Formats: sequence, structure tokens, C-alpha cells
Amino acid sequence: MHSKPALDTILSHRSIRKFTSQPISDEIFSALIDAGRQASTSNHLQCVSIIRITDKALREGIRDASGMRYVAECAEFLLFCIDFQKHKRLNPESQLDWTEVSLIGAVDTGIMAQNVLIAAESLGLGGVYIGALRNQIEQVAELVGLPEYCVPLVGLCLGYPDQDPPLKPRLPQSLMCYENRYPEWDAQAFADYDQQLTAYYQKRSGIEFSWQDTLKKTLNEPVRPQILPFFQKQGLLKR
Repeated sequence: MHSKPALDTILSHRSIRKFTSQPISDEIFSALIDAGRQASTSNHLQCVSIIRITDKALREGIRDASGMRYVAECAEFLLFCIDFQKHKRLNPESQLDWTEVSLIGAVDTGIMAQNVLIAAESLGLGGVYIGALRNQIEQVAELVGLPEYCVPLVGLCLGYPDQDPPLKPRLPQSLMCYENRYPEWDAQAFADYDQQLTAYYQKRSGIEFSWQDTLKKTLNEPVRPQILPFFQKQGLLKR
């Protein structure tokens, strides 16, 4: 296997939503899982499990739950789960209902998922995360038989790219990397970024859409209120 340098891979990241029919070899798939296994983990808790979804009906079920068609179209679909089931079995006195425990699980899951995607992209694959499966989080958990103390956090579609989208503009360093103290608000700098992102969407999709539009669309209404009761049903996030 030949892989691109890590920094080149990271700086060229694009979400890929269209894939060829080429399968991912067993050798490459195993390497991707090893990349996930080697991810940083808080206190060596290793509280993440990956479920590889190969069953067509399950793929379609998660596709329907998330509303993302590429779940059923990609070469591989991985479901990353917070998993404290094994910890409870091995150490029944574990106090898993503290908020910090779920934060640890979420952080570890994100780190592992990113490790897998970076490794995949370094080997010529592309991918896109599926957070929309949390719209129907209980349904997804039931589809894959998750036990107590487990939560399906994010999915990852992987495959060989059948598209070449441009890089999406990110916030400049001056608006996200600060020295020693949080800075004063800079309205003009954010307005400049808004214009840059609007131009990107116009060129890519011919639509008028800004970062402020993204914030309004995502944050101006209740954001998945079903999440807290589901975590609590699973024995987490109770205090």
C-alpha cells in the first residue's frame, strides 16, 4: 500500500458523496481499522466500537433513518459507537451515568473516526460522515442491536471517489486560533468569511447560502431533543 503524507492528506480533505463501484480490499480495510485502534483515548479506556454494516437491509434502514442515500451506495459503511458496555461487564462498579463519561466517549469516538478517515484519504479513498443518523438514534441502535451503555454517534461512508469537489473554505486562523486570551468580537472579519463561503456555494451549486444561513438552519430550533432521553435510557448522562 502506498499512502500520501499525513499533512498533505489532511489539508486536501473534501467530503465525498459519490463513489465508484470499486470495492475496498481486505488489506486496506484492515489497515483502516488499525488506524482507528491506534487513536488517542482518554485514560486508555478505549470506549469506542465500530460496527461494519455489510447487510443490505441494514444499510437501507440506516439510509432511511438518516435520509442520506449514499449510506446504501458507498463501498463500506462504518458506525462509530460510544461503548461502555464492556467496561460495565468487566467492572460492575463503574459509575457511567456521569456527564464526563459521555464526554469522554464522544471525544474518543470523534478522534477514532477522524483517524479512520484520514487513513482512508491517504490511500486514495474518500468519505463523508453521517451525523444525521442521530435524527433517529433509537431506531439505528435497535437496527444494530446496541446494548445498554452504547450509543451510535456517527457513521462514515467510504469508497473510491466518483467526484472531485473543491475545498470548502474554513474559518481563517485569525478567527479560530487565539493566543492566551479570547479576543474581542470582529464583525468585519466574520462578514468577510461569510462572503467567501457564499461565493463558494454560488460557484459549486449556484445557490445563495452563507455561513450565517448555516447557523440559522442548524441552531435556530431545537437540536435533536431526543438525544438526552436516549442517552439516559442507555444508562448515561444522568448527572
